[in-house]
Amino acid sequence: MRVIVGLLLAAAAVLSASALDERDSLAQANAALQNGEADKALALLNPLARPGGKPEAYNLRCRVEFTLEQWDRAVNDCEQAVQLDGQNSNNHLWLARALGEKASRATFVSAYSLAKRVRAEFEEAVRLNPRNADALSDLGEYYYSAPGVVGGGVDKAEGVAAQLDKIDPARAHELRGRIADARKDYETAERELKQAISVSAHPALEWVTLARFYRHRERWAEMESAVHSGQSAAEHDKHAGAALYDGASILRSTNRDPARAAKMLEEYLAGNTKTEDAPAFVAHTWLAGLEDQLGNTAAAEHEREAALALAHEYRPAQNQRH
Repeated sequence: MRVIVGLLLAAAAVLSASALDERDSLAQANAALQNGEADKALALLNPLARPGGKPEAYNLRCRVEFTLEQWDRAVNDCEQAVQLDGQNSNNHLWLARALGEKASRATFVSAYSLAKRVRAEFEEAVRLNPRNADALSDLGEYYYSAPGVVGGGVDKAEGVAAQLDKIDPARAHELRGRIADARKDYETAERELKQAISVSAHPALEWVTLARFYRHRERWAEMESAVHSGQSAAEHDKHAGAALYDGASILRSTNRDPARAAKMLEEYLAGNTKTEDAPAFVAHTWLAGLEDQLGNTAAAEHEREAALALAHEYRPAQNQRH
């Protein structure tokens, strides 16, 4: 009997240690994802994302693939996460996001089918967790931007904004601003986006949203001023580093003030506020292009190598080498 009890205790200890190791690997993988270390994250996740594996492993791998712009792989892994744990709101949210990116690059017929799935997954994410602000914000964006034939509708988006009022007032104002923009009511849109800044816990991010509005209206001086305000706010907010990345993206895409854009990316990469929403390897790739533009060839090559060291499969960084 003692032998049997001893064996059972030993087996339980092995299983417990294995579970701890798996949780530790998942935590390390998430940390690598947030730091933009795609290769490291995948190396940790690939042994865990296997038949019978944990849904968290599939969800994380989907999100790594999302940052790498590998949409088909991301969809497949997020589908696995949903199949393994269909009661998790974030599993449905990330599947919707991956499907949305795939739909935006699909043929018309495929996009129509995918769009309906996107809506269904966003709606399910909100149904499972009505306080999931990310899911509500994304669902609201879907509603105001999608045609009625695939379930879109401005009235639906306004309903989501009302839900967000109780959870994240800044995002509620932001959503109303985007709805007004879609209606070409630009005065209301600007007012709502400014209100989002005034009530936000992280106004740097809302300044960037206002800058995007100005970019679309081709109000260049106001766009640059909003980017500068976002940069200043981010320097005093350890949770808003992504505003430096997003602001640099706006300057880069409009070919304005490349030196400032480069400085913002350098600040982001040097800080401790990296996030999967602003992948470090993408920031290095953008910075490489800006350094080329500024005539700093050696610095540009250094940034390209830094990007590929984090994510060797990231195609934009690969393409810059040819």
